[in-house]
Formats: sequence, structure tokens, C-alpha cells
Amino acid sequence: MIPDFQTIMLPVLELLKDKEEHTLQELISKISDKYKLTEKERKELLPSGNQAIINNRVGWSRTYLKKAGLIDSPRRATFVITDKGLEVLNNNPQKINVAFLKTLPKFKEWQDDYSSKERIDESTEETEISSEKTPQELLDYAFQKLTNELSIELLDTVKSCTPVFFENLVIDLIVRMGYGGSRKEAGKAIGKSGDGGIDGIINEDKLGLETIYIQAKKWENVVPVKEIRDFAGALLGKKAKKGIFITTSHYPKSAYTYVNSIEHKIILIDGKKLTELMIENNVGLSIQMKYEVKKIDTDYFEEV
Repeated sequence: MIPDFQTIMLPVLELLKDKEEHTLQELISKISDKYKLTEKERKELLPSGNQAIINNRVGWSRTYLKKAGLIDSPRRATFVITDKGLEVLNNNPQKINVAFLKTLPKFKEWQDDYSSKERIDESTEETEISSEKTPQELLDYAFQKLTNELSIELLDTVKSCTPVFFENLVIDLIVRMGYGGSRKEAGKAIGKSGDGGIDGIINEDKLGLETIYIQAKKWENVVPVKEIRDFAGALLGKKAKKGIFITTSHYPKSAYTYVNSIEHKIILIDGKKLTELMIENNVGLSIQMKYEVKKIDTDYFEEV
């Protein structure tokens, strides 16, 4: 089990008690070994997918220890324990967490200064102290929760649309993803065929070097695997190699087993995947607000 970032604080400080300089990657590796993390746990990512959870937690532990004056960074990406850090270790603390750090003058000074500028309320501070997740994790998980709720609401909205509107939505999504050439060309292709289980034909690239056949259906119940077989048969009749079956519902496991067993490449997009793609490509959505999470550009501060 991956330890939370506050649990990691004391072990990180203990790893630095040799007074030698250590890199962040060294600390991550040694903490991972200490807690006997599996290869899967070492690679487990934040919801955003941009960093391993253990790397994030060790990084935040290091940041908090540095703000408390217990460790220092003599050179870029290297860390060493301070006299204050050694003093804390010599007192044999049972644990080091945010509540403990708040008793140290340097950390308290940093928090007071930050709070006075940003007006952090007491409930926010309490969440920070009690949470097992780092600030970045809290942001990532909150974002994921909002996205999941949006996905559910978006699918309900799509299901309430008319079949014609759904076809147009599919056009907008596919064009936004870079297929089909222009919106006008794609509009002519989708909904035009209607034969042999095929709803439309769209170019895979703007030059039309290869075509993709599409089936787009609004379904409430699970899509019968027979529909997928009929679609594959239609592709065979057109001597086509690629197809996309899009639905507002979902597919049985047998459908995925079937498409993986045939020569043709058929992509199954269910309601959940459809909304994920709509959110990713901003189809039918507007940006309400935007947050930018920034970090120090260490290359900028590199001395020449």
C-alpha cells in the first residue's frame, strides 16, 4: 500500500541523517523499497496521469520539510538535512506530519504568510492536516469527481436528443478529433448511406486516402452482439477494413471478444467513452473556469 505524504515525512528525514546530499529520485527509490511497494504500486498514476503517486507524495513531503527548515537544497534537485532537522531527529519523534510542522517557527511563518495573502480558512487547513492525499492529489481527485458528474449529466442530455441531432453530434466529434476533412464533407458522408447496416462513411484523413464506415445508434439497453456481426458483415461487403460503432448504451463482453477475433478493425464506443471523447474535445461544452497549476522551470535558473 502506498503510504500517504505525511507518513513519508519522518522516513525521508531519516534517510537524510547521514548529512550527505541525495537526489529526489534516490529518496523515491528508497521510500518505495522501505514500504515494499510492488512494481504496479510504483507506477500507479494520479488521476491526471501526469505523475506516479509515490513520486508526488515523496515530492510533497520534501517540500513541506524544506518549508519547515528541516532540509535544504544546496544544489538543484539535491537535498541535505539541516542542523534543525538533526535536532528534530535527536528528539526521537513518533511521527512528523503537518500538525507537527506547524509547531516549528519557520513552517508556521511560511503558513501564516501564505494564509494572510490567500485568506485560507480554518476548514481548508483542517483538510490539509487530516488528509492522506497531497494538495495536488486533492486537486486531481476533485477534478476527476467533477468530470465524472459531468459525464453522467452529458450522457443523459445526449440520450434526450433526436436521432438527427445525434448524427450531427457524431459528425462534430469525429471532425473535432481530426477525421473527415471539413465539417461540410463529413456532413455529407454521415447519414447518407443507410444500407447494409452502415449509417455513414467518413475519411480517415483529409486527403481521403482511407475511409471509415460508421454505425451510430441511440440505444437504451445493451447492444446485441448480432448488431456488431451485421456491421462487420456490411464492412466485408464493402471491402472495408475499418469501422466505428457508436452508441449511447453499452456492449456485452461478447461484443468485444467478437471484434478482437475478426480481421476487420472495429472500434466500439459506448456511452461512457462517447462522453469522455466529447469532454476531451469540447463538443457540446463550454469552459466555465480554468486553473493553471505551474511549477518552477529549473532550466531557466540553470547557471551558464
